[in-house]
Amino acid sequence: MRQSLSFLFALIAVGVLTAQAPMEPKLQANLKRLFPAATTFSPKGGDPPHFKAFNGPSLLGLAFWTTELQPLERAYDGPIKILVGMDTTGVLTGVIVVEHHEPYGNFSVDTAGFASQFRGKNIRDAFKVGVDVDAISRATISVTSASRSIRNSARMAARQLLTAPPSQ
Repeated sequence: MRQSLSFLFALIAVGVLTAQAPMEPKLQANLKRLFPAATTFSPKGGDPPHFKAFNGPSLLGLAFWTTELQPLERAYDGPIKILVGMDTTGVLTGVIVVEHHEPYGNFSVDTAGFASQFRGKNIRDAFKVGVDVDAISRATISVTSASRSIRNSARMAARQLLTAPPSQ
């Protein structure tokens, strides 16, 4: 009897320790911006850490933080925390700049135009400032760093989490 009670308490403790906290409303809203058709999102998990977006049982894509996949990437004034959405074919559904400390916010990565240019980009694109990413005067270091972290983290996530399409 005593052993079964100990076992029961151990099971309860494991359940409490491994339970996922509800997703923050702001995070939920940002994930919904990246995947408007999604009905549910998984808790963050896996290696590399990511969220999964679902419409019913169908996987729509993945979302991840650039700062978790590329932690050493630095812009002019430190890391830029960007939430990236990517569909199951390696095409970006969007990016959301969540946090930065760049001195030129209005002329830098904080503008809607900066984020919107990544929607629809394939991970195989160059992500090169001045070529397929718009340069922003006075913010070259920040824009280059942000673009590189988006590209590198998306490629890493795709390489490790997406299956390759069948060869023709």
